[in-house]
Amino acid sequence: MHVPLTPLDFIERARRVYGDLEGVTDGRFRLTYRQYASRCHRLAHALRSEFAIRPGDRVAYLCGNTLELLEAYYGVVLAGAILVPLNVRLGPAELQDILRDCEASLLFVHPDFAEVADELLPRRRRDLDHSYGQMLAAMPDTLFEPEPFGEDDVCEIFYTSGTTAAPKGAMLTHRALATHAVDSALTQGMVHRDVILHTIALFHVNGWGTPHYVTAVGARHVLIDKFDAGEVLRLVEQEGVTRLALVPTMATALAIHPDVKTRDTSSLTQISIGGAPSPPDLLVELEELFGCEVMCGYGLTEASPQLTKSVLLRSHDALPIEERRRRNATTGIPNVGVDLRVLDDDGNEIPWDGESVGEICVRSNHVMAGYWRKPDESDETLRGGWLHTGDLATVDAEGYVTIVDRKKDIIISGGENVSSVQVENVLAAHPAVFEVAVVGMPDERWGEVPRAFVSLRPGAGPVTERELIDFVRDRLAHFKAPKRIDFWSELPKGGTGKILKAQLRKEPV
Repeated sequence: MHVPLTPLDFIERARRVYGDLEGVTDGRFRLTYRQYASRCHRLAHALRSEFAIRPGDRVAYLCGNTLELLEAYYGVVLAGAILVPLNVRLGPAELQDILRDCEASLLFVHPDFAEVADELLPRRRRDLDHSYGQMLAAMPDTLFEPEPFGEDDVCEIFYTSGTTAAPKGAMLTHRALATHAVDSALTQGMVHRDVILHTIALFHVNGWGTPHYVTAVGARHVLIDKFDAGEVLRLVEQEGVTRLALVPTMATALAIHPDVKTRDTSSLTQISIGGAPSPPDLLVELEELFGCEVMCGYGLTEASPQLTKSVLLRSHDALPIEERRRRNATTGIPNVGVDLRVLDDDGNEIPWDGESVGEICVRSNHVMAGYWRKPDESDETLRGGWLHTGDLATVDAEGYVTIVDRKKDIIISGGENVSSVQVENVLAAHPAVFEVAVVGMPDERWGEVPRAFVSLRPGAGPVTERELIDFVRDRLAHFKAPKRIDFWSELPKGGTGKILKAQLRKEPV
């Protein structure tokens, strides 16, 4: 028997097995899985009857982490359409480019973004306000029967963050998303008793896999419209949240928030940090604050997205805590279902010596089918049957991978390679530094040299450029130390909280 793999199976299983259990809360609603599934099916009915959406049409959403976007992950796909979640932090012109590129037939817009939407598709949008709820209520309370589809059909299109180049639409198939969900749940040991707070935006990396694997195991979704450290801590206490996924800037914001020592966060069992390399000292700080497992993870748009977790092995149980923490601070080992190799320029696997550097390349059912209508870029990224990530890494003797930089972020100074991540980690260890990004700056003598952009922790005492440069010089080779440090109140970020280095590179010298 051959049954097509699809994430649609997860909502049906949740409806049948976990129907009476609370499945979703977003501050306005508390829904059982049966009620959540009903809304998804009503949405599918509406798309077909009210908007004449046909299989293969693209349906875009401009929305924060709300119930409406969560149910789109199933309702849109039940209708046979392709879901395209949009990054709410993009400007109107950038959003317009994406909508034109994917040729969206319909745009759903949360009222918070109605003004932006008026510049996009004014005659082909539907606000996610009271009329939306009324529309669902008017639909049949029956299961929508999807038309036949293949597991290799495109299910969702997610656009890359655009931090290093123009956004491209990664085509993720039913098969990719279904296998990613199962493999992610297995790797993380997720069960139906877990409570997941969606701190990462559902429209981007590290956020969009969760609607599938959380639903698949019947765990509970807790939605927060946008990240706010105080509100996150309140919800952890109120809802008994067990797992958090954070980017480093979110993690730092939690660690320094005044409520962190007064809120009851004892329900937390795991914090996973991804989206950008994380300073090891930050993991230690979180572990001591929350008393739970803190690990790193890695993924990218083109891989659905998760690829690794820095999980510990049973052989590490007796190791000193410093050694266990060292492994947790790496990029990790491959998830179930991921064949990950670090290859040199000739396509050979690098030695597992913790020093040799190569590019992370991946084979997996999770990997995208290609970029939407960009065959040349697709062929280049997927050449040789591998997803070439552009991330440079080392591998230690146990197979733990550690990212040292993006290919595009390596700074070549006087013929020497300088890892921006390494310099960032050192600067982040200074007690006054809140967030930091290091980029290359043109230099007549050395070609380019490191330049750092820093924001300081609230309440931190005065710190000078010279002090921070010397702090790095005391810990790294002098040529790796920044030659200039710019102090900003806040560094520019994309929709997932990643610092936008492409924007910083454009800053005048």
